[in-house]
Parts: sequence; structure tokens; C-alpha cells
Amino acid sequence: MAISHRKPYNFSAGPAILPPIVFERAADAVQELRQSAHDPTAPGCGLSILEMSHRGADFDAVFKRAQALCHEVLEIPATHEVLFLQGGASLQFAMVPQNLGIAGKPAAYVDTGAWSKKAIAEAKVAGEVRVIASSAETRYDRIPELPPPASYADASYVHITSNNTIYGTEFAALPEVGEVPLVVDFSSNIGSRPVSFDRIGVAYAGAQKNLGPSGLTLVAIHRDLVERRVSDQVPLISRYATHVKASSLYNTPNTFGVLVLMLVLEWMRDHGGLEGMFQRNERKAAPLYQFLDESQLFRPHAQPGSRSQMNVVWTLDGAPEAERDAQTKAFLSAANQAGFSGLKGHRSVGGCRASIYNAFPPEGVEALVEFMRNYERQQ
Repeated sequence: MAISHRKPYNFSAGPAILPPIVFERAADAVQELRQSAHDPTAPGCGLSILEMSHRGADFDAVFKRAQALCHEVLEIPATHEVLFLQGGASLQFAMVPQNLGIAGKPAAYVDTGAWSKKAIAEAKVAGEVRVIASSAETRYDRIPELPPPASYADASYVHITSNNTIYGTEFAALPEVGEVPLVVDFSSNIGSRPVSFDRIGVAYAGAQKNLGPSGLTLVAIHRDLVERRVSDQVPLISRYATHVKASSLYNTPNTFGVLVLMLVLEWMRDHGGLEGMFQRNERKAAPLYQFLDESQLFRPHAQPGSRSQMNVVWTLDGAPEAERDAQTKAFLSAANQAGFSGLKGHRSVGGCRASIYNAFPPEGVEALVEFMRNYERQQ
């Protein structure tokens, strides 16, 4: 029986869903940007957010508001510059080693799956890379234990991917890395829980999971690292110092993306900030994992202690391997007909994946668990 709700529950890994109120306010700004995004009766500037100058006073107010909310809501301290760039996290895979790499000092990486492997590949173009920990041998079903910081104290920096969308693993806490700058790819769990920036040198995230639409990348970099010597071979547009000096306006920014990010951060602030998001996400993920652990048909991929609150990955274990693909397809077809969209797992793992980012409604997870429980009984 299909679930009776207005639209399918969207479990897609991204671009992810946004809060309904953000859709409404963003749609209004597409028609005409107003002095207050909260008040549809507020005076407008006569132009759409899509057509106004990125250097004009109207957009400048949006831009500064978005930056201020990054510090306030995401709790990025004043020691860090906030940049709004483009190119997604994939461009940051290259910018990080170009800006932070030091000749004669290897870059240290933790391998937790596809995205960290891509970051490692880009870093190898720029210089020496040392993989200090990996969970490849267990099909990336856990966060690997890092060696003592003394073993990589000579590194230019240490890079981790905080959450892996494909395998459903997440760092429960940021690792201690000694005096070496820590670089964190927060693309798929930024804003989902409180995080201390005291030990973070650079944090970056594509906006399309928890912060807004695709095409916008948030970068937070400690001011000390902005001054790190960069090779003359690095293009000006690829230098963090260039964008800091130009206040993220070295080239035309994603103006619509900045507006939506501002609206999402206001929604987060109004719903308890980072602590509120953490509690909300815990309430969503916990019952789904509990059901998977108790199920005879479905098996979670990630091990306890390494499980993501953003991306829950599982396979169907109730059939011989030769039949598993067909059984998975049958389950996904039934789920789609019942109003659950985007549950197909990544080809690297197969099976299923429920991406339940900040804006995903808790009742959607409750409905999914009920559907899966009934489906297992029927099987």
C-alpha cells in the first residue's frame, strides 16, 4: 500500500532536500529580493536575486548576513576566514595541497572510501602523499584507527573525510593530530552536530547536502594558514589568499546559492542550532539502525561506532548471493511504489542507502522503518 503524503520521501544522497520554508523564501527572492527574507511584505529592491549585481548593496547585505551566520550558527570562530567558492569539494581536493603543501613534507591522508581516494589522487599531483590509515581491507565498513601523531609529525597537514556517503561511515569525533594542521572535508555532514574548530586548520564542504543547492562551496580557513607560502606555479585563482583578499568576490560568486545558504542557516538557528540538529539527526538514525540490527533480511554495512547519522547503508542478506541483486531490485521497486524515493545504494556497495540530512523529516524515517518491517514479514 502506498504511503499517503503529498510527495515522495526523498532519500537521495544529493543534492539533498531543503526545509519547506527555505523553498518558499527562495522562490520569493527569485521574483524579487526583499529587505527581509522573513517578511514577504517587506520592501523589495525591484530585482530578482538571479539578476542583480554581486557587488551591489542589496546582494552585499545577503552576502554579509550569510558569512555572519556561518560564524554564529556553524560556530566557526573568528580565527577562521569564511569563503564562498565554486567547484565543489572536488576543487578543494586540489586547492588544499596547492596551498598547504610544504616541500619536503608529505601530506597525510586517512582513506575512508571513494571521496578520500579522490582527494588522495589530487594531492599526489601536487606532491608526496602518505596514507596513514585505511579501512579498505574491510570494504570501508568502519573508521580506521589512526596511528600516534608522532608518526606523522613531519606532515604538511592531515586530511580526513568526516562522513562517507557511499559506505555510511562517519567520524564520531575529530581525531587528535598533534601540531599538524587538520583539514576536514565536511561535505556530507556539515552542520549536523557541534564541532570544535580549535584543532581544524581548513574545513570545506559542498553546500548540496545540508547547506543549500549545488554549485556553492563553503571553506573555513585559519588565518595563519592563509599566510602559508604558496608556490609561484599555483594559479592566482587557486590560492586561498586571493579569495580572502577579495572577500570571495575574486570572480562572480553563486549569488543564488549564497542566498539559500543564508536561509538554511536561519532555519537551523531557529531549530536549535548545531545541538538541535544533532538531536534531530540522532532521533532519525537510531530507530533505523535498531531495526537493521534486529532484521533477518536487511544488514547494515557500517560497524557500530563508525555509523553515519547522515547516510544509512544496508544490503539484503536473506537470499543467496546469486539472488541478492534481484531481491534488492524487488525491494527498491516496492519502496518506490510506496512513496520512498532515492533508496538505491551506490554501485560500490550495492544494496540500499537512506540519506537523512538535516532537513529530512523524522516522520519519513518512521514511515520507512514501518514499511521495511512489513516488507520483511511478507517475505
